[in-house]
Amino acid sequence: MASLFVIQGRDQGSRFHLEEAVHTIGRTHTHSIRLHDTEVSRNHAELVRRGDGYVVRDLGSSNGTFVNGKAIQEHELVSGDQVQVGRSLLLYTGFLDDRVEDLADKVDIVPKAGAEEDGSRIVASMSQTGGSEWLMPDARSSSNPWLARARSNLQIMYRTALAVSHTMDIDQLLARIMDMIFDWVEADRGCIMLKDPQTGRLTPKVRRHRRGVRSDEKISISKTILDYVVEQNEGVLTSNARDDSRWDPAQSIVSLGVREALCVPMQGRYEVVGVIYIDTAVTPQKMLAAKGENHFNEEHLRLMIAIAHQAALAVEDTSYYKALVQAERLAAVGQTIASLSHHIKNILQGVRGGSYLIELGLGDHDEATKGEERDDAAAQKAVDTIRKGWSIVERNQERISSLVLDMLTFSKEREPEPRPANLNEIAAEVVDLMASRAQDMSVELTWRPARDMPTLLFDPEALHRAILNVVTNAIDACDEKEDGRVIVTARYDDQAKLAQVIVEDNGAGIAPDDLEAIFSVFVSRKGGRGTGLGLPVTRKILEEHGGQVRVESTVGRGSRFTLELPAASVPPESHERDGGFRLPDEASSSASAT
Repeated sequence: MASLFVIQGRDQGSRFHLEEAVHTIGRTHTHSIRLHDTEVSRNHAELVRRGDGYVVRDLGSSNGTFVNGKAIQEHELVSGDQVQVGRSLLLYTGFLDDRVEDLADKVDIVPKAGAEEDGSRIVASMSQTGGSEWLMPDARSSSNPWLARARSNLQIMYRTALAVSHTMDIDQLLARIMDMIFDWVEADRGCIMLKDPQTGRLTPKVRRHRRGVRSDEKISISKTILDYVVEQNEGVLTSNARDDSRWDPAQSIVSLGVREALCVPMQGRYEVVGVIYIDTAVTPQKMLAAKGENHFNEEHLRLMIAIAHQAALAVEDTSYYKALVQAERLAAVGQTIASLSHHIKNILQGVRGGSYLIELGLGDHDEATKGEERDDAAAQKAVDTIRKGWSIVERNQERISSLVLDMLTFSKEREPEPRPANLNEIAAEVVDLMASRAQDMSVELTWRPARDMPTLLFDPEALHRAILNVVTNAIDACDEKEDGRVIVTARYDDQAKLAQVIVEDNGAGIAPDDLEAIFSVFVSRKGGRGTGLGLPVTRKILEEHGGQVRVESTVGRGSRFTLELPAASVPPESHERDGGFRLPDEASSSASAT
């Protein structure tokens, strides 16, 4: 599949897959490739499928469209092209050739005892763990000057490669590169500057003076040289500014008195990411009196260009790695927000149910106390309804507060906080919270508590959330049923030491192929109403308690979810101290709406 990967700009790290015949690029949400770049036009460019590739066309944008640094009106893209729109740089990857050569018959690994073994033996071996001095002997040990110079340069490049491969911190990397440059080259001053991806300006990152010389002196670098190096993508060696026709004698390079300087571009895979500059700085008076061989020559220039290229590749890799980490972090934030929204939705539904009872009770109270005929019994009933509604609201206010705190550690493995509780009461709270939702959707909601449910040790808040997710899904599954029905049953098996909460519905049911998929993150069968996090969170909570979630479902007939929890008994003294739990009476064991 072809794609565009943003390697520079506000959307750095984003990848756009190209599947359609036409893709448009712009700032508005109507575009399949939307960039949050203020210098990108509302309708900037388009990509049109042509054969096995795409053609990019500018749509009369204000700042133009560029491919590999050149302005275009229409250009056929090839894999590796860089498309620039505004300040955003996108890397185009074309369609991959699916044909892979089978090399099984082209390469033969001969067994040690095989008849065709060629009798090869190991003559010498070497490991890179010995360091560059072991792999690259001291160049001075050779009597051949050319070979000595080649060995020295090879050793420099090897050490550079090691330096850039062993660190992902850009500042640390650049400092090591500059230290090595000063080991290899007799320079007085040096500086590495990186290009700001937003403004394009060069920003100093590392500054060095000759070893043994401490100086707070500013390094003044000729803008003439920097502009030429970046724009032409060429390294320059200046020995005497007046002898080089490319430099205007009126420019800063002469007035600064720089006798010799090397300035090379840090050319990466896609663009120039910065420059490396070293010089030998002398006053104009000393420059006139100076005679002798130059410190820098073209061999130094070639070596500096190679070093700068290695450093640029490392800078690019680090930048793209950070962009990918940022993209993953944003995805994790999105998951957290989605999960938070899902749970808050359930809790707010409980608040809504409590508010409904309060409103109903206030209305009944006003009717009972209105006029001369006061009905004290009706007024008391209204007060009881208000209290019940406020109790529900209050409980959910506490839960929403604790939920927000729990989400701070959502990405970590959470250990349950068990305490003595009764599973009947936890499930009954869920049924009370969801009664108004069931009534609104014309779904009959029935609660059947376990008569022999003992006090157990578990995390009440976590189990409340797990049961709430399943009951909510069951009610939603009956949305289109005329006789929708959800039954919540609690059971306790003393022999197996298992406590269960069973949620049954007569909704649409789940296809066999989808039974395992429903526990995958972000897989939802409720369209825009679901986040795809409820059931995965429920399974996670039960597994944290050492339990499990079992599902039985038939398409068109409904589903049955069994939340199974190992029964951890409570010491008698804890139960007495807690005061025990009261089983709801028969009058409160069923809540139905038709």
